[in-house]
Amino acid sequence: MGKHARGWQEIDTVLAYFGKQLGPARRGYRAFVTKGIEQGRRWDLTGAGLIRSAGGWAAVKALKKEKVQVKSDERVLGDGDFVEKILSRSRKRYERQYALKASGIDLDKVAARVAELLGMDTEQVRQPGKFRPQVQAFSLLCYWAVREVCESMTAMAGRLGISTPAVSKALARGTAIAEQNGCKIIPS
Repeated sequence: MGKHARGWQEIDTVLAYFGKQLGPARRGYRAFVTKGIEQGRRWDLTGAGLIRSAGGWAAVKALKKEKVQVKSDERVLGDGDFVEKILSRSRKRYERQYALKASGIDLDKVAARVAELLGMDTEQVRQPGKFRPQVQAFSLLCYWAVREVCESMTAMAGRLGISTPAVSKALARGTAIAEQNGCKIIPS
């Protein structure tokens, strides 16, 4: 939507294919997407992951005949090395989240950890505010609850009495705070 910069998103590169000025380029891109939608499901783009990246079913069958083993997952589009890298990251994250839950880390313990780190009362951590310490605490709480303990943003919004987009913004701030300050949910 153009409201947040994403390091992985090549907006300028893509829009450059559709024009030199922003407005006409956006209109051209919108027309391109609309035309693609009107085409419906295309056989040459059917199949995900290995099927598409290998060049279709014929290529996959040829690899199989040659007894070439390639890592694939239909949820991930890319070659075998890329698929393995993505699945490895996902597996590590899942294992970490499981370990945290298994060790009894819940929202109350996350709030207590944030309070400990920032030297404030646990109840203050759960309250959104405008002063920097409260914003930092609230943001870390949202970040760790969603990214580490697997609370959904919708569930957090309900628990904290705010909107889901507010949780999303707090999560983004919390990510930056944790990374910049080396904050860990479990002390090293």
